[in-house]
Amino acid sequence: MKELVLKCESLYKTFGKKQILKNISLELYEGDILGFIGPNGAGKTTTIKLILGLQGITKGKVLINGFDIEKEFEKAIRKVGAIVENPDLYMYLTGYENLKLIANLYKGIDKKRIEEVVKLVRLENRINDKVSKYSLGMRQRLGIAQAILHKPSLLILDEPTNGLDPEGIKEMRELLLDLAKNEKMAILISSHNLAELDNLVNKVCIIKNGEIIETSGISEIKKEEKANYKLFEIKDASRIKEILPGAIIINENKFKIDAVKEEVPEIIELLVNKKIPIYEVKKEEKSLEEAFFEKTGGNVIE
Repeated sequence: MKELVLKCESLYKTFGKKQILKNISLELYEGDILGFIGPNGAGKTTTIKLILGLQGITKGKVLINGFDIEKEFEKAIRKVGAIVENPDLYMYLTGYENLKLIANLYKGIDKKRIEEVVKLVRLENRINDKVSKYSLGMRQRLGIAQAILHKPSLLILDEPTNGLDPEGIKEMRELLLDLAKNEKMAILISSHNLAELDNLVNKVCIIKNGEIIETSGISEIKKEEKANYKLFEIKDASRIKEILPGAIIINENKFKIDAVKEEVPEIIELLVNKKIPIYEVKKEEKSLEEAFFEKTGGNVIE
């Protein structure tokens, strides 16, 4: 059975008379990667700061590995790694020297552990270069290395792929999947890059106007309640609107139509009768981005 790593119980946060968070509850187990998403100003960063003990909780509690972040801060935070915005790095030092400085803050981190982490983040060939010579992606990986030196059970990342090119994003994705699977870390990621989260997370928590509107597995959050788009590849899509007025033409050989499974044979029969060759029919799954906009009504602050 998976261990419960993070538990937020009915969190409230107010600044003066303004309520920022209302009844925020979520759970994160070892090996989970949770995408924490919401419109700008929804309360994502505030929630992260409460989890990390960087701001006081108005009401409710945060438990990390069973320890209360306010009552037992040192025990709770001991097994937490985090990068909020950009990692703090000394540009004039080498990557290894940066890691050595962080290692000195903890007990029991030896040279072997540093080398182990360097290998995990795939910086073996550049670890002795000055950080000023690193690409943005390499700096992000070094930041992750700093955050996991002490073998945390919980890793919290705020916009970890900001500014990364496609190759950097791919490397970050592979690294985080590896940490969750092999190191059994629970990872919470706040990001606006929903297309990337779609390929990374196994759970999603959507927050809007300081309240959580849904928390579930990624497959459940993207589930179609009624119809599914079916994608058809045919010889010529130019006549398709005459035959199927509800179709959406994608290109000269493809169209999609909103239809449930039981309607597909009828559509195929209709196309065959019209002598239109069919090469492929497949279900087009809803993306995380589409699910997000459906559930939040758009990227707006109300």
